[in-house]
Amino acid sequence: MRKRIFVLCALVLFLCFFARAGGAQKGLKVFISVDMEGISGVIHWDDVSRKGDDYPLFRKFMTQETNAAIVGALEAGATEILVRDSHGSARNILPDLLRHEPELLRDWSGGPLIMMEGIDKTFDAVIFIGYHARAGTPDAVLKHTMTGTIFDVVLNGKKMPEAGINGAIAGHFDVPVVMVTGDLAICKQANELFGDVETVAVKEGIGKAAKMLHPVKAQELIKKKTTAALKRLKDFKPYKPKPPFTMEITFTEEEIAERSSWIPGAKRSGDRSVSFTSNDFMEILKFFRLAR
Repeated sequence: MRKRIFVLCALVLFLCFFARAGGAQKGLKVFISVDMEGISGVIHWDDVSRKGDDYPLFRKFMTQETNAAIVGALEAGATEILVRDSHGSARNILPDLLRHEPELLRDWSGGPLIMMEGIDKTFDAVIFIGYHARAGTPDAVLKHTMTGTIFDVVLNGKKMPEAGINGAIAGHFDVPVVMVTGDLAICKQANELFGDVETVAVKEGIGKAAKMLHPVKAQELIKKKTTAALKRLKDFKPYKPKPPFTMEITFTEEEIAERSSWIPGAKRSGDRSVSFTSNDFMEILKFFRLAR
């Protein structure tokens, strides 16, 4: 009898320890950064501008694609989701149409995390919705890098789309990018940078034109691929360029390069280029925030 009681008590203690140590699977915490140029149907700058006649329609599509990712994340076990509105004014997603489960981060704080504001080490995964290719990419819809004043951004020798810069920010906090949606060009650039992450190409550029998926079809794929990405979370690693970090920015105008070269630590590296090197990635982000 005593032996039975001892074995039973030992079993109970083991189960309690196992649960406290994390034996029970914790819910996923997911960060979703949402841009607009890569949303289904979008083809012209008017579509993503408050002055455009169709901007209200594409705000709706932007919100619906975000909702699709949210549903996919919930089905994969997400218990916390933060949605970061990352386009233009950062006031595009329609709060009343957004699902109620996530928190929504709107507007700009002025800090160096920009499109990744709110990210920290507590997140398990990052998803990019509605992203676009870097400036100068052929057959890419509304390609650019952050602002119209930047021609190119190179980090540790690699040309960066916004997804690359933001993926490196996520990597700084040891969080992997698991899915990217947008046009075919950004999906290819994401795979080049991050490896075999899930992607959804909602359109394919043909010069300044593009052939598109129907918005409903795009949303269905985003939901499906979000769930798939989070269910294979162990397959992904954070994108972490190695120090020392060097960022070189080439601007469209020499005047902007001259002005940016006055940032402490920055060096003029070409007629329209400025570079900055540091072992601290946050210092790189501060430079990038100021040099525009």
